[in-house]
Amino acid sequence: MKSIKTLIAVVALAGLASGAAFAQSHEREIPPRVTWSFSGPFGTYDETQLQRGFKVFHEVCSNCHSLNKIAFRTLAEHGGPGFSKEQVTALAATFKVKDGPNDAGEMFERPARPADFWPAPFPNKQAAAAANGGAAPPDFSVIAKARTYERGFPWFVFDIFTQYQEQGVDYIASLLPGYEEAPAGVTVPDGKYYNKYFPGNIIAMPPPLQDGAVTYLKGADGKPQAPETVQQYAKDVSAFLMWAAEPHMEQRKEIAFRVLVFLLVFAGLLYFTKKKIWANVEGHA
Repeated sequence: MKSIKTLIAVVALAGLASGAAFAQSHEREIPPRVTWSFSGPFGTYDETQLQRGFKVFHEVCSNCHSLNKIAFRTLAEHGGPGFSKEQVTALAATFKVKDGPNDAGEMFERPARPADFWPAPFPNKQAAAAANGGAAPPDFSVIAKARTYERGFPWFVFDIFTQYQEQGVDYIASLLPGYEEAPAGVTVPDGKYYNKYFPGNIIAMPPPLQDGAVTYLKGADGKPQAPETVQQYAKDVSAFLMWAAEPHMEQRKEIAFRVLVFLLVFAGLLYFTKKKIWANVEGHA
């Protein structure tokens, strides 16, 4: 018993030491946790926030970043931004997509349809890199799942029990407004920028958001639905990118809840069935 306690103590000390070493070896700041409507096993997307986030993506982010895995029709599906089919059809028609070949064997362009996927702003990765200082902007389809950060010991242990899975979206929400002047002693190359949340702190993407850059819809009182600030834009577009990475999250959680209820009921039926069967067997009253 004593040896087990000693082993646990050694592991805990090692974890604390590794966490301290992690903090010292990584200069970037750890993104703060953000409160999201979709957090936890019963969380759901905020439809209004997704609509605002889509507006930010459409007007700002889509100029450089693609959304290759999202079809226009997905915007009208349950659990998403809640656009109507008519709105999605009208939106898709504003884009041109390559199709074909036609009867003459040639490719041609046509207005996009709801079944089409969101077109990329550049024809290929090389063109994207050439237009952005040599660094091709990443596709945004699953970036909220692909990006993350390490919280170190003991926080990742707590994350297991709290079901914290929003590292990626927290990181994006912090990165977008995380631009600032480089501290003394840090040299930022020409065409690069300092971001306190980016790994290595030097990022090629210029600050994409500015206060008042995107106009939100106004409510009944004539005021915007949310503040038109960089912080709000960042949070809204991050929520939209989380939806893009997992558009059927709400359905997944609903199915999981039903399965758990079924398993609980099934376990109870098995228990009472076992008692009924063994009740008349000698020695198992």
